[in-house]
This record gives sequence, C-alpha cells and structure tokens, in this order.
Amino acid sequence: MWSGPRTVSTALMRAWENRPDTVVADEPLYSFYLATTGLDHPGRDEVIASQQRDWRVVLRSLTTDPLPPGVTIYYQKHMTHHLLPSVDRAALAGLRHAFLIRDPRSLLASYARVRSAPTLADLGLVQQAAIFEEFGGPVLDSADLLAAPEAALRALCAALGVPFSAAMLSWPPGPRDSDGVWAPYWYDSVRRSTGFVPSSGGGAPAMADPALEPLLDECLPYYEKLRKNILNVRG
Repeated sequence: MWSGPRTVSTALMRAWENRPDTVVADEPLYSFYLATTGLDHPGRDEVIASQQRDWRVVLRSLTTDPLPPGVTIYYQKHMTHHLLPSVDRAALAGLRHAFLIRDPRSLLASYARVRSAPTLADLGLVQQAAIFEEFGGPVLDSADLLAAPEAALRALCAALGVPFSAAMLSWPPGPRDSDGVWAPYWYDSVRRSTGFVPSSGGGAPAMADPALEPLLDECLPYYEKLRKNILNVRG
C-alpha cells in the first residue's frame, strides 16, 4: 500500500492487521530514507537505529521471507517518498500494489501540525504518481474510506483478489508491537481509535495556513491524476 503521510494510512494498516490471516509491516524503508537523505524528522535517530538501512536487505525480506502459519496476506504500509531513486524497483514487481490518496488540503493541514514547512518531496505525491505509472493497482481515496468504510474495504479487497473480512471494520485501541518507533510522534489519533471515523463537515476541506497555498497548487495535479483511477466505492 503506497501512500503519503497523514492519509489515514495507519488506520488502514490497523484494519488489515485485525484480520487473522494477515501480518503487517510499518514503513520498512523509513530508516533507509532518513539515513540516505539526512533529513531531520521527529525521532530521527531512533528510527534509523530501529530498522535495517540497506534497502536490498529490506526488499529481500519483504518479498521472500516466509509468512507465519495460517497467514496468507502480507500487508506492507509504505510511504512513497521512502522509495528513493537508488532503489531497484524491479524487486517489487511481483507484489500486488495499491494506493491510498488524500485531498491535499486536508493532507497539508494535518502534516503541518506535526512537521512545519513541508515540501512537495515530503508529501510523496510525485513519487506516488510515478509508482502508479510503473505498477498500477487500485486507488482508494481516504475520504471515501472514512465516509463508507465497509464499501471502501470491500471494493479494495475485491480489486486485490482477497476476501473481505468484517474484522477490518474495527480494532482494539492502543499501540501495537508492529508500530514503528516513530508512533509516539505521529500515531496519537490512531492509537485512540477503534475504527474509521467520518470526517466532520461537507465539501472540500479547508486548509488553515495560507502560506501553504503555493504548495497546494503543486500537489493538486498529482492528486487529481490519481483520483481519475479511484475505486468506485459509493456506486
């Protein structure tokens, strides 16, 4: 599952992890990304120390490690911007790919509350569009997921060729052993959650900071390009 930050991606990971036939991986390329770029993210040193930094080792594990007994689905939550140009994407060709998008107005308002002055590269939309062009796969808009969770999850499962499970609709609150060490900085809301909560209000979301308007203008073409391929959730 390829997404950018603040796209309800962790809640979607919770939904899959709540299935008895599924194990999950939380942003397995994050350490590689930070170590390679030198960027300063919350908990940077902890993140780098917590994971394998060599992308070759990471991808080998993601594509060849055996699954635990009774598990048939390996759900991998990826941030698109973690897939730097130095990574050989051919290793990912045998996987089924899906994409989670979010209106950039909501995305920017949420992201700026955790990390100030984001850039287009931080948000992963350019990379997401490129990964979609290379691999294809179902595209799910987080607005649809929040508005109609069961319909959205049924559509996603059908597109991926796996059975829907009602266990995906709710989960126990709290942290998970599978959460990355960055969870205290980013996962407050999802740790309190027990399911998908519809966003309040109607229409296009408002973006609080006018200073982010130029960045919004950069984001919108990529979002709209991906939106043309979204799953039909609402009929």
